Amino acid sequence: MEAVQLPTEKEEASEENGGGGASEAPEAAAATSYNMPLAENEEEEDGEFPADFDRLWKLAHDNPQDFSSWTDLLQYCEQESHMTASRRALVAFLARYPLCYGYWKKFADLERRAGYTNKAQEVCVQGLKAIPLSVDLWIHYINLLLGTLNMNLPESSQRIRSAFEEAVTAAGLDFHSDRLWELYIEWEKEQGDMKAATGVYDRVLRVPTQLYSSHYEKFKTHLNAHAPKDVLSAVEYEGLLEESKQSHKTEKSELAEGEEELPPGEEKEPTEQVSTLFWSSSVLSLVGNIYLSSLLFPFLPSFQIKRPYFHVKPLDRTQLRAWHSYLDWDEIVAGGDRRVRILFERCLIACALYEEFWTKYVQYLEPQSLDEARGVFRRACEIHLAHKHTMHLQWATFEERHGDLTEARRVLEALETSVPGLAMVRLRRAGLERRAGRLDESEALLRDAVAQAKETPYLHAFYSIKLARLLLKLCKNPSKARGVLQEALEISPDDGKLHLNLLELEVSGDPRGSAEGVQQCVARALAAPLSPQTKILFSQRGLQYAEDYGTSVQSVLTVYEEHQKLLKELGNKKRVAENG
Repeated sequence: MEAVQLPTEKEEASEENGGGGASEAPEAAAATSYNMPLAENEEEEDGEFPADFDRLWKLAHDNPQDFSSWTDLLQYCEQESHMTASRRALVAFLARYPLCYGYWKKFADLERRAGYTNKAQEVCVQGLKAIPLSVDLWIHYINLLLGTLNMNLPESSQRIRSAFEEAVTAAGLDFHSDRLWELYIEWEKEQGDMKAATGVYDRVLRVPTQLYSSHYEKFKTHLNAHAPKDVLSAVEYEGLLEESKQSHKTEKSELAEGEEELPPGEEKEPTEQVSTLFWSSSVLSLVGNIYLSSLLFPFLPSFQIKRPYFHVKPLDRTQLRAWHSYLDWDEIVAGGDRRVRILFERCLIACALYEEFWTKYVQYLEPQSLDEARGVFRRACEIHLAHKHTMHLQWATFEERHGDLTEARRVLEALETSVPGLAMVRLRRAGLERRAGRLDESEALLRDAVAQAKETPYLHAFYSIKLARLLLKLCKNPSKARGVLQEALEISPDDGKLHLNLLELEVSGDPRGSAEGVQQCVARALAAPLSPQTKILFSQRGLQYAEDYGTSVQSVLTVYEEHQKLLKELGNKKRVAENG
């Protein structure tokens, strides 16, 4: 489950009017991830779109990461009171920024005002799928049900109670979930079911929330204000009654001096009701034990988190550190898988744009469930971090590590489509195919990269070197490798790395047949527009090769004389440059 508790009322107003999270998922993903409702024949509902709709729509879609362009579009549609335009804009916006709970509320209210009660409920349901930890959205949904259901029907009460149960199951462990619990308790009291209200109190007092002490005091008042039979279940009341009887017997056996005993065979009839004094002491003991047990949970980290909702603005370092320490504490000290997951989901609302928190969550889930870890990757990469390539690369590595090469390929291909031109992604794709034993596919990917980079010489040289090494080292085809480097040198004759890789290729061959190729490579480098230092280096490598593998002393002397001539010529140029 996912979510963050509501900010204060002041923060809430700010959030609804512009707050939100920067998810960058394509609009198409919305249709599959969130089945947001659209009215039938919506184009005909309000006639033509307002005058500036197309312009603002285009601005938002041309730069979907610009949050303000979306809010301008939504504000314009709201001002124009155009149902179809507002609906279309909200669907597209929430596809990219699904954690903006304020806009889910606006969407539901829009449908309700238009008379589409069922659609308003559907919007809330879809919003809660996107952000199930949002206490504010749960309250909005429950209030919508309370305002639209016929409460004279018995099934309506059951539906409300079911909604409350879903809400506290999804978001009840949140530090800021107090308003949800209070609403649940008050509703049960309005139904006249004090026993159910007691049960809800018992549950909330086992959760460390921001207003825990307030719940504690209200629970004591609730228990003291009603007879035990009215607030306890039958099992609890029978247990309390038995304790009261035992207490009565103990008191009877410890009579004070001078108290008259009853005649043999006569005893006071045991009371069938719990005494007020015993009930009062039991109340204090009951709530006191719950209170003390819950005090074991620390509250400080949650108080340090000032912005628990989602927004495009960066978080300050203090809050980021608080989230890190809070997650570390909950994992190591508190334990409890359910609490840890809730805390991670809560964190990923406020910190959805920070890759380290998604990575941390995956690391926690991976030993338990690969599918759940994969789901976290999918949410991060397809919605919130669509243009953050490092997260996609982590996902691809995860899939490859666990043997799903098809999914790893799909992730990398999708990333290269959405963020084209990243050398890291193309190399990762080629490396994946190489590790899978598909050298032909790896070669094809690198050749395609070389072809596409002809207009960018440094990138063309980079890919050419990678392709040549693959052909030489793994494909065992030095001829193809040599051809790749020679073609690259025609485009980038001044690239020293190309010359150096071609020289290494020639040097690595059989000395009995490589001498001519080595000296040709050296001659090509000396004729190229390279720096004097680089040329001297190549000449030295050529001389060293001749000394190591030359077949005649004359050939060595020839290379040596050429090298000395170069040193004299370029050495003087070098000294002039250094001195002047």
